Amino acid sequence: MSTAILQPANTTLPILMPPNPILRGRTRKVDPSNIEQVRALLPAMFATMYAAPGIGLAAPQIGVGLRFAIIDLMTDNAKAPVVLINPEIIRVSEDWAVREEGCLSLPNQYADVSRPARVAVRYQDPDDATHEIEAEGLLSACLQHEIDHLDGVLFVDHLSALKRNMLMRKLAKEIKAMAAG
Repeated sequence: MSTAILQPANTTLPILMPPNPILRGRTRKVDPSNIEQVRALLPAMFATMYAAPGIGLAAPQIGVGLRFAIIDLMTDNAKAPVVLINPEIIRVSEDWAVREEGCLSLPNQYADVSRPARVAVRYQDPDDATHEIEAEGLLSACLQHEIDHLDGVLFVDHLSALKRNMLMRKLAKEIKAMAAG
């Protein structure tokens, strides 16, 4: 993996929040014509994610309609950044797991989400090499969460209408308070 993505970025990027329509759109596949744009965004994306702090960030969350995301679980407090270009889930387990999730686009909102316990994901890296990763636990949930973003799906969409509406009302109230404050 390129060390360029580990270089500190001079800036962080604004993270979009609902009801921004970009968060609900399906992304376009990254192709050779826009790979340089992706590479150029990576340092600032990682800086934004680490500063938030978070463990994943998808392109739509920074207003880019391309199919890529970044993750870093920071296992043992060591950076291990992963860039997922054109990721696709190729296998899911039949068993499910429930895990509390949050999202940088929905600050301070958390809920238990049920997802397949294990997934296999195929993706390209910034150098166009293809990889497959099999994951369970937090990594599985993170991969599914970020790929959902690329399809216009937020974690609250996995909740009942009642829970989703409660979280979204709470978020709207907090955003209004921040704007007034």
